[in-house]
Amino acid sequence: MEKLDAAYWIKQLGLIRHPEGGWFVETYRSMESVSGNALPDRFFGDRSFCTAIYFLLEQGDFSALHRIKSDELWHFYAGGRLNIEVISPAGLYEQKILGSDPANGESFQVAVPAGSWFGAKAVDGFALVGCTVAPGFDFTDFELGRSQDLSRQFPQNDELIRRMTRI
Repeated sequence: MEKLDAAYWIKQLGLIRHPEGGWFVETYRSMESVSGNALPDRFFGDRSFCTAIYFLLEQGDFSALHRIKSDELWHFYAGGRLNIEVISPAGLYEQKILGSDPANGESFQVAVPAGSWFGAKAVDGFALVGCTVAPGFDFTDFELGRSQDLSRQFPQNDELIRRMTRI
């Protein structure tokens, strides 16, 4: 039997590189959609009801700070703990821990509210997780954080921002 490491999951699930870091594959996109007229003003155009992906981070890699226009629910599947670093639109910092050990503050599911800046880092080896977005994810709703802009907007989070951005 193959060792169930990051390389195994990347191959078995057909994961590809994600622009924010890590590996992913879309596993679900609702066939139905919500009209753009029925969505809040922050959306432009129709959106699928819901989308889901597998997402994997290896030790030493990170998901760079980014934000989307929908809530995002993260689910833990395999590997080690994943720290999700969140900065609210008001600049409040919160760390959410995804994993399989609730006695150590880990949760199998965590939610990141729409409009929050967030990124993630695997703590113990790799982490295989899932992300569900509703209304569904669209790359037009994705914004990758720029270090200089975020540090200017949230100076109290400068160290985190420098650590968790790529541009």
